[in-house]
Amino acid sequence: MTEQINMHSLVLINYSIALTNGTVIESNFDDEALQITMGGDDITEGMELAIFGLEEADKQTLTLTPEQGFGLRDEDNIHDMPLSDFPDELAPEIGLSYSFESPQGDDIPGTVTKLSDDSVEIDFNHPLAGQEIVFSVEILGINNSHAEVE
Repeated sequence: MTEQINMHSLVLINYSIALTNGTVIESNFDDEALQITMGGDDITEGMELAIFGLEEADKQTLTLTPEQGFGLRDEDNIHDMPLSDFPDELAPEIGLSYSFESPQGDDIPGTVTKLSDDSVEIDFNHPLAGQEIVFSVEILGINNSHAEVE
């Protein structure tokens, strides 16, 4: 019996993420395969659902809604920071992304969207938030026997 991807599978894939206009954002089709653990936050829930039930050698291309991809844009994720918080050697520029530390100590990427004389507007939304994406995947291998039996 052929193994199907379930929510505990270890899966080897090639994938690409593109905008609906055809612009490829990320792809590993010409590179090393990616190993993901279903349910392990390696890909979005929408991408997991897109490959759930597929078998080895299956290929699929789907257009995912913002909710299935990288979420909707949240205006509450845009914050002003004092320009003085940026060291001289890391002067902010519109469009540049920086890594910031959350109160919990996690790294959070943020992109500069506006500059003024004394403040910097940082957008902490994922760059693909609010956009439909085209997710293409090829299943190279499935391992369902790796899950620990309790």
